[in-house]
Amino acid sequence: MDLIEETRTKLGPVGVWLPSAPLAPPADVELWATRRIEELGYASVWSGEGGRAREAFALNGTLLASTGRIVLGTGIANLWARPARTMQGGGTTLAEAHPGRFVLGVGIGHSFQAAKAGSDYRPMEQARAYLSAMDEAATENPPRVAFPRVLAAVGPRMLELSGELADGAHPFAQPFEHTPYAREILGPDKLLIPTQSVLLGDREQARANHRQTIAMMRRVDIPHYLMGWKRLGYTDSDIDDVSDRLVDGLTAWGDEEAVVKRVRDLLDAGADHVLVSPMGDSLESIVEQLERLAPALAEVTR
Repeated sequence: MDLIEETRTKLGPVGVWLPSAPLAPPADVELWATRRIEELGYASVWSGEGGRAREAFALNGTLLASTGRIVLGTGIANLWARPARTMQGGGTTLAEAHPGRFVLGVGIGHSFQAAKAGSDYRPMEQARAYLSAMDEAATENPPRVAFPRVLAAVGPRMLELSGELADGAHPFAQPFEHTPYAREILGPDKLLIPTQSVLLGDREQARANHRQTIAMMRRVDIPHYLMGWKRLGYTDSDIDDVSDRLVDGLTAWGDEEAVVKRVRDLLDAGADHVLVSPMGDSLESIVEQLERLAPALAEVTR
């Protein structure tokens, strides 16, 4: 069994994405949340790396050492935070210490992050060069334990690069229609691990959350996600008004049955592993929703 198939089998259909970067929870709370999610039977926990988040490899090393089964993924480790050789070395270290329990998600991030690093922003060129430099480092110092690498990808060119120089793609903040779109570009053999926003609540609660998120994206100049929505047929009016269509595309809202249906639909549309991400203003509130969802989502794994 090759690495991709091993990863697909290990992950199973359902994991969790936690908004650690924007929430910036205390370390002990994040450790508690990860342990609780493991107890609930979820197969993986992923978290991002942003201005207020802890360093990705230090965080995941701590969490891996403090749990026993769950797979951890970086969603994503930002390439502006470290040289390519350091990224490769960090993944190698965690994979060797915790075989089969680490997936490295790498991403180019956003133009403001490049500016802080003193660089211009040429995402395709820079992502290609970075992944190639990681591969060069791996050739010079082959890891004892192989680990999967997925690339943050929304648009067609980055998805193509995910298939060329990575083991698959990890799309973020995209509506349901993106999954079959991404699968067609990736082909049948690569990993596709989308994040799915969920809410055990009503559409108006989801709309309010998305309205805040869209305002933030515009304020700090993060156009990629909005461009992805438009590429899939959503209009400026959908985005400006946060239309019912957009809310329903982005969020599985309602009861447990509605969330399970969306997860099954994503799997049928080509996803390998769906990362459910409950809306909430604290990890405690997010874990509470995951507790409610766990019995229903367990049925998806059977």
